[in-house]
Amino acid sequence: MSLLIKNGRIVTADSDWVGDVWCEGETITRIGRDLEAPPGAEVIDATGKFVFPGFIDPHVHVYLPFMGTFAKDTYETASQAALVGGTTTLIEMCCPSRSDDALEGFELWMSQAVGKSACDFTFHMGVTKFDDATESQLREIVRRGNPSFKIFLAYKGAFGIDDSELYRTLKLAKELGVIVTAHCENETLIAERAKELLAAGVTGPEGHHESRPPRVEAEGVHHLMTFAELTGAATYIVHLSCQEALAEALAARQRGVRVSVETLIQYLLLDKSDAERVNFEGAKFVMSPPLRDRRNQPVLWNGLRDGLVQTVATDHAPFDFQTQKPMGRDDFTRIPNGIPSLEERVNLLYTYGVKAGKLDLNTFVNVASTQAARLFGLFPRKGTIAPGSDADLVIFDPEYRGTISAATQKMNVDYSAFEGWKLEGRASLVTVRGQVAVRDGQFGGTLGRGQYLQREPTHRAV
Repeated sequence: MSLLIKNGRIVTADSDWVGDVWCEGETITRIGRDLEAPPGAEVIDATGKFVFPGFIDPHVHVYLPFMGTFAKDTYETASQAALVGGTTTLIEMCCPSRSDDALEGFELWMSQAVGKSACDFTFHMGVTKFDDATESQLREIVRRGNPSFKIFLAYKGAFGIDDSELYRTLKLAKELGVIVTAHCENETLIAERAKELLAAGVTGPEGHHESRPPRVEAEGVHHLMTFAELTGAATYIVHLSCQEALAEALAARQRGVRVSVETLIQYLLLDKSDAERVNFEGAKFVMSPPLRDRRNQPVLWNGLRDGLVQTVATDHAPFDFQTQKPMGRDDFTRIPNGIPSLEERVNLLYTYGVKAGKLDLNTFVNVASTQAARLFGLFPRKGTIAPGSDADLVIFDPEYRGTISAATQKMNVDYSAFEGWKLEGRASLVTVRGQVAVRDGQFGGTLGRGQYLQREPTHRAV
């Protein structure tokens, strides 16, 4: 297949110019001006539109057994939602429980995606226990092209690891050149505060934040940073939500700790008051770490602008409001955690980031695509527009005007946390390795065409 995109404003993390992109097969082969297409090639006029590299969501949950239920999306639904929203690569958290075998867990998560996904994908391998058998299996998983781990300093008894396991995981990661992504909250503080709140009669969604306030997250970051400093491992803090936690990460970075930071589109736009809505509506907005006081939003926006925060993800975890969130109606600790956002991340980041003057276009591309590709061993195959890169391209229409609604979303969940929010711009055409998967905001791709992206370790210490 051959594809020529003409007259678009081509924007990457470090360039911005008007030109043409020629794709032959699955890759970009030429970039220039006034390129001519041979007979039979598809030609798309992108005049007045942006041409971005395909966006990467570095933190999603698609297959997720959690809190006695399962996340609602499958790779068939999630990959369509991702593509309609301009995301062409997913990095899913593979999260077997402590009682499960790591290699079997990896193969189970692979089986959920291979032959089903319409977009490309890879994983962060969850390390939910660490013993001699786990170590050998993790080495095998890295050999299979999956050089990033995921650890939890929360969810004691389910996914959480103890300090001995934390130390051994980071030591192995340092040896192998693997980056360790980490959920940073102090699980003991959460458990004790939750018991106190429930005993005091605080049972609704508003109790979730009070059981894990900013200092609980900051302590988790501080704890991880101590272990990272002593082992030399490369780390990546997932879903950082607040000023206190960011301060701990930046202090460690100044000491030479290798740490990158991810925030979420939810933390940039939603706030603590959403989870305090009456009549249990706040349950739609329960996630961990929780939505924070609005004062944290400028801190995170400025961190993205100034390069202190590297990526914007979603931690996509869809649970129905009508049938799953009510599991915790009388006990906030039982509300399935997650705010589904996979489909709208890019459009929201553009509308409320770029259009609002908080981010420039290059930074927008950097935090939503390029940095994830660099950190997780995908660059320059993904995350940029260059000869030899995969032809994952997003033609973005800045003149589009629309409104977000659960009634029209592709995500397989019964609500939208952004119901009624206005959009100024959207991904109008999206390609996956040279094949058009979305036209005029509608999915028209091929389920099962998505590939597992094998990666090499890129974080060996010098």
